[in-house]
Amino acid sequence: MKQLFRVPSPRRKELFILRSISAGLFALCCLSATAQRADVLSTTELKEHTLPSPPRKQSIQDGVQIQKPQLEDYVAMLDNLPTKAYAQPKKPRKVLVLAHAAGFIHSSIPLAAETVKAMGEKTGAWSTTITFDPAQITAENLAGYDAIFLDNTTLGFLDDPKDPVATEARKKALLDFVRGGKGLAGIHAAGDSYHTTGPAPTGTWSDFNVMVGGYFKFHWVYPQPITVKIDDPKSPLTKMFHGEFQVHDEIYTFAQDSFSRKRVHVLTSVDYAKMSDADKAKEPAATKRTDGDYGLSWIRHEGKGRIFYEALGHSEHIYATTPIMEHLLAGMQYALGDLPADDRPSMK
Repeated sequence: MKQLFRVPSPRRKELFILRSISAGLFALCCLSATAQRADVLSTTELKEHTLPSPPRKQSIQDGVQIQKPQLEDYVAMLDNLPTKAYAQPKKPRKVLVLAHAAGFIHSSIPLAAETVKAMGEKTGAWSTTITFDPAQITAENLAGYDAIFLDNTTLGFLDDPKDPVATEARKKALLDFVRGGKGLAGIHAAGDSYHTTGPAPTGTWSDFNVMVGGYFKFHWVYPQPITVKIDDPKSPLTKMFHGEFQVHDEIYTFAQDSFSRKRVHVLTSVDYAKMSDADKAKEPAATKRTDGDYGLSWIRHEGKGRIFYEALGHSEHIYATTPIMEHLLAGMQYALGDLPADDRPSMK
């Protein structure tokens, strides 16, 4: 079995204590094996074996998004970062992390932003600017970047309700940026953007919905156990995985008319056949996918540009799970144009 967590020498006694506590919690809830196991605990069994965790509130205070992660999460992330880039950058790369959410504001947003920054610094793959201001998405500002990372953005994250002209300018700047040859990467709630709310959502910005690969309709709640299937084991973006593995997270599903293998190259997906009937039944029947196809990560071309999306990333422990972060690193390097990969749609 591949070692999933590295435990480095402690830098300080108190941080070592925090890491020791965190490691035990993460080991329980994160990647558990490289193949399906008979003893995987259900959500109910997990709760029977543990005490309730303190609630993770939305990352907002007094109407302003919180911009710093919690110490334990940050340390755990740093201790489990990938150590080496998958490709040598063709030139110094710059990434803009947009961490503004217009709907639900995930507690993991500050951690995800700092993860992208630390990962780029540690591997030398890119440098990072973090912004919580959608007004930074202008043609002039984006000219200085090679990729945008959408950090759990939700709903109309570029919209200014008081200025429709500015909203349209931001949307055009994003589309032109990608289609002109730059990169876009998104995690988790980047796929929960630009759609209506309610039991049967529809897309509200078709260009973005198609570009990112789909829009959210339902999720299995954390800590839902799933088996992750490697759909393209030959891709350089999945070389860190060695067969199927289990993970616990909030698991997104996408509207059937929005996500399709005819439009994206699927890298990983939920092994739906290995999900229990009880868990399958949690998905509302009215909008249940008829094809049993629940993509988790994928890539695609948009004009001259490249898009990578990863649906995991609701829970903070995902950012301390090295193989998943190695997958994110490879996906980022693909989006930046430094790591070539077959991005033809998985189905014709």
